[in-house]
Amino acid sequence: MKKALLFISTFVFLLACGGVKKTQEAINTGNYQQAMNRAMSNLADNKDKKGNQPYIIILEEAFAKNMERELQNIAFLEKDGNPANLEAIYKSYSQLRDIQNRITPLLPLYVRDENRNAQFDFQNFDEDIIDSKERLSEYLYENAVSLFNTASNKTDYRRAYDDFRYLDEINPGFADTKDQMEMAYQKGLDFVKVKMINDTQVVIPTRLEEELLNFNTYGLDDLWTQYHNNPLENIKYDYEMQVAFREINISPEQVNEKQFIKEKQVVDGYKYLEDENGNLVKDSLGNEIKVDNYRTVTCNYYQFTQQKMAQVTGLVSFVDLHTKQQLNTYPLSSEFLFQHVYANYNGDKRALDNELVALLNLGAVPFPSNEQMVYDAGEDLKARLKEIVVRHRFN
Repeated sequence: MKKALLFISTFVFLLACGGVKKTQEAINTGNYQQAMNRAMSNLADNKDKKGNQPYIIILEEAFAKNMERELQNIAFLEKDGNPANLEAIYKSYSQLRDIQNRITPLLPLYVRDENRNAQFDFQNFDEDIIDSKERLSEYLYENAVSLFNTASNKTDYRRAYDDFRYLDEINPGFADTKDQMEMAYQKGLDFVKVKMINDTQVVIPTRLEEELLNFNTYGLDDLWTQYHNNPLENIKYDYEMQVAFREINISPEQVNEKQFIKEKQVVDGYKYLEDENGNLVKDSLGNEIKVDNYRTVTCNYYQFTQQKMAQVTGLVSFVDLHTKQQLNTYPLSSEFLFQHVYANYNGDKRALDNELVALLNLGAVPFPSNEQMVYDAGEDLKARLKEIVVRHRFN
């Protein structure tokens, strides 16, 4: 037991030493963020633990070196005067404040060997963050407006939208960013009108057509594409999506019969046990011993299977309405099998297994109509159509 405890203690000690070593290596290679994250993670679990003392020294050192490096880099970027540096300046100030906010809940951190509290030279960066954010916001706004005004294609509008959206994230309510973002979004959209074509001799159920073309139920995560199955007059459409049914096959209604005979030995009352001489055997109390009487029973079993199948095939095509050229074509197919099994019998039902007996409680049911068969096949079509829409990219 003592050896086991010693082994566990040694293992934990080596793990702790390994963690401290890796954290110190992060400082030595200039990865101050990683060093601070590891140190804070260990100290958050138990800052007073003796084994965590090295992390206090590491955090103190990494914080000071990171602060010095970041402030020097900010000073250099400010001196350079390039407005493209404003985002890096804003992020650096925000990062320095976030680090201080994460360390504050851990304080005080007591260094035992030196009989002192760890020292962190905290600074107030609020004014710097506000100033750099305002300057960055003005730069982003002007840049996005310029990109919007000179846009020559949807890609340019989408880039302008991304800039406006980022601006709205860091500085909500700045100027008319929301309005500009919405205008850029509308200009960057691809509008697709959806057309269903039935080249078969079978009527497509209205309900199925409505569900197939209701793209709101597909849960599509496509920011820049809108599908309209009822085209609007005031919209200039970029593409057409054609869902063409080429063939719908519905099999005849079939009832297949299968007959077989089942036999089984079942208990049928009892009889008295006899010895080899034909004498009745008695127990220790003098009572005659009874045993189960088995006999073989037979049952004729008739199983019926109702079947009807529908198969739908077609194509999904995408057409560029500007160039009148077909972009891509995808096959579309689905099958639906209606199947119902029931049974009856003649003879002794005790010869049947439980799963066969269960079918005796069932009877024949009406076959679904052809329209219902097509609709049921369409349930799978919706999933396949969604896969095609998700896979296809217009640009």
